[in-house]
Amino acid sequence: MRKFETLLLLSPELSAENREGVVSTFTGIIEREKGVMEEVDNWGMRDLAYPVRKLMRGYYVRLVYQGPAPLVAELERNIRMTDGVFKFVTVKLADEVAGEVA
Repeated sequence: MRKFETLLLLSPELSAENREGVVSTFTGIIEREKGVMEEVDNWGMRDLAYPVRKLMRGYYVRLVYQGPAPLVAELERNIRMTDGVFKFVTVKLADEVAGEVA
């Protein structure tokens, strides 16, 4: 399995319950696609360098997980369809996680 990190920029207009719902949906997708969640890091509300959808603030969430490559495609497909997600980026942190047999 590979290790990935996805950084999400969520709308500041989402309520706390809606934000938690969006994040739990994504963690559920990761687990459904045979991935393992390592960390959910809520960075909180931050000022943006430039307006995104005419807003100057956004809520950042960082997801760190392990899984097969097709998991990322499925996760990103669902992120694109979700309202309230302004931007996202996924980065591969490691090809093979220590302790895993290829």
